[in-house]
Amino acid sequence: MGRFFAAFYWVLASAVAHTVFADGPMVDFSHDIVPILRQHCAECHTGDKKKGSLSFNTRETLMKGGENGPVVKPGHASDSRLLAVVLSTDTDEQMPPKGPRLTPEEAGKLRAWIDAGAVWTEGFAFKKPAYEPPLKLHRAALPVAQKGRTNLIDRILDAHPEYPRLKPLDDATFARRVHLDLVGLLPTPEALSTFLADRKPNKRARLIDSLLTNDVAYAEHWMSFWNDLLRNDYAGTGFIDGGRKQISTWLYAALLENKPYDQFARELVSPVAGSEGFSRGIQWRGAVSAGQAVPVQFAQSVGQTFLGINLKCASCHDSFIDRWTLKDSYGLAAVYADAPLELHRCDKPTGKFATPAWLFPEIGQVDASQPQTNRLKQLAQLLTHPDNGRFPRTVVNRFWHRLMGHGIVHPTDAMQTEPWNADLLDALAVHLEDNHYNLKATLALICNSAAYQSRTEVKKAGQDDHGYHYAGPRAKRLSAEEFVDALWQITGSAPERFDAPVVRAHLDPSMKPTAEWIWATGSNPPPGGEDLTFRRTLILAQPPTAAGAAITADNSYTLYVNGKKVRSDDSWESVEYVDFTPLLKAGTNDLVVFAHNGGEAPNPAGLFFEIHWRFKDGRTGALGTDSQWTFVRAKPDGQGKVKSPDTEWAAAAVIDGATWREQTAGGIGAALNQATLMNRPMVRAVLLKSDPLQRTLGRPNREQIVSVRPEDLSTLEAMDMSNGPMLANLIAEGSQKLVARKWKPSDALIEWLYRAALTRPP
Repeated sequence: MGRFFAAFYWVLASAVAHTVFADGPMVDFSHDIVPILRQHCAECHTGDKKKGSLSFNTRETLMKGGENGPVVKPGHASDSRLLAVVLSTDTDEQMPPKGPRLTPEEAGKLRAWIDAGAVWTEGFAFKKPAYEPPLKLHRAALPVAQKGRTNLIDRILDAHPEYPRLKPLDDATFARRVHLDLVGLLPTPEALSTFLADRKPNKRARLIDSLLTNDVAYAEHWMSFWNDLLRNDYAGTGFIDGGRKQISTWLYAALLENKPYDQFARELVSPVAGSEGFSRGIQWRGAVSAGQAVPVQFAQSVGQTFLGINLKCASCHDSFIDRWTLKDSYGLAAVYADAPLELHRCDKPTGKFATPAWLFPEIGQVDASQPQTNRLKQLAQLLTHPDNGRFPRTVVNRFWHRLMGHGIVHPTDAMQTEPWNADLLDALAVHLEDNHYNLKATLALICNSAAYQSRTEVKKAGQDDHGYHYAGPRAKRLSAEEFVDALWQITGSAPERFDAPVVRAHLDPSMKPTAEWIWATGSNPPPGGEDLTFRRTLILAQPPTAAGAAITADNSYTLYVNGKKVRSDDSWESVEYVDFTPLLKAGTNDLVVFAHNGGEAPNPAGLFFEIHWRFKDGRTGALGTDSQWTFVRAKPDGQGKVKSPDTEWAAAAVIDGATWREQTAGGIGAALNQATLMNRPMVRAVLLKSDPLQRTLGRPNREQIVSVRPEDLSTLEAMDMSNGPMLANLIAEGSQKLVARKWKPSDALIEWLYRAALTRPP
């Protein structure tokens, strides 16, 4: 057992690509360092001015130093002349020679920045940028295909002789890479064996297609990406007090059906039911800065998510790092604002008010005289306008970064930066447009290229300090969710329940409910404010292997099963799916629903509930609300128990469900479709609230947009991976489940484990 546990732990630890440690005080180059250098150094050392032959224009010129040699030694502030002269009291050498000296706080930031490696935002320079991205896409003719490589990506890359000729991946490594990239799961040893045994020449393309058509696995993997980018989660700041609204149900459905990306974006910018949480942002408690006001958040989110534009700097003052101004940022914010929006510069009111405006008026403008709803619709259309090439460029660049490890424009939120291959970027964007904004088509295009199917370039420390040079896909770390899913997948220890309010299945139009809508009496509407408790007994000969139910009520309900509160909801327009598998037992099961009809005047009310279950031998059963249910006019306690005697319980009445049938048909059908699934997929980490282990592994709290997670290994992560109790307990639990299987010979378990985790033998 000890030998197996050690091997198991080593394999899991090996599944994460390790990189350098990143510790110490953190500073932000754009917000902390640029203002210091601009105020104290720019007069003599930027633009065409190079006093002492020292230029701060770019990181490269700064690292060259001046006439007296280098002035910055990355990682070693104490040995850097730049810090020495700003701290010096010698009037002959102190810098700056005139004007205000650096404050202790500014000097501390400069020291921390140098000690952290003097990180410089790629593409930033203390001079007017020479590059301005064209607004429209360039539809260039593709180069002639070489050696039968017809994928447009390969045709473009092959036309550049300076790019290295890359070695192809073996089949097993390709299978592991593409499984993790497209659905976030490892290939099972059985599936891997089948793939390796396949001798057909198009087997890789068929594998890509099969992964992309696994809609549930695809949606759940990419939901992490979009949750980060859209600032969506299931708990955290703003959820308790209503200052934030999740978009999980809408987002999951959009990914499941592969909603066209232009429609996807329009429904977020000009909200539909369920998507409004993105534009609403976070309503922070207490006093906040002007840059955190909801309309300004909206401008920042739209700019960063869909255009790769940083409007955070420009929400406080004209940007230090690109051409965006305070007026630009507030103009976009005013599109969302439902009241006049005063400009604030560095959090101080200016007395000027913003006019609702789009960032690129050359393709159209928002009508400022229109109400907010109309302005948002206009903005959504302008964002996805065929002439706005920045919109498709941004998302294909994000996908390239996700699959290849480095953006064509990098960082991915700096789309003002010149791409290392503009033809490739625009070709991908044109391909997305031509395929009606089908994001899966973009993923398939990249994965089918020889470039993607090449051996990995392992980035070395400092490799990109003087610019990026394409050398194939880069090694990527498993995300927090991918690592936890891998652990659960290998050991079969995934939880039964999840937190995300999603239905993990497509709507089957043929799925018709058998349950009825019920209430106290058949006459409807009943009195407003009426409280009823319904109950039904379900007797089972054995625990089911799977069980699920659909439930909704007008206006609200609370569900109890066997004395335990399970679910509650206060929106009759939504239908909840409830996994009953861990809730039911052999013998008598008590189902109790407390339902409330809101309002004061009489109004329609009703309860709908339908459960389906399956036994180990394949037999199935179902039960729904009908006249066999009973009710009492009393509230239950915390365990769903009512003190009323049995004589007070009366038969429920079946009512005409026309009031709700049309509005809830889709939700009920989807929930019932999931309830009757014969093979439910493993619960994924993305569907659960974050925990300490996932946070340690890099899952963000999503109080701000995160387009790229940290690539460096932190000390906390190293400690948790080495001896953290959460990971150790998960491995111990999984070990017990694996060892419980009968492995003959004994080495078969080790062999299987390596193939399951690393797609290779020990």
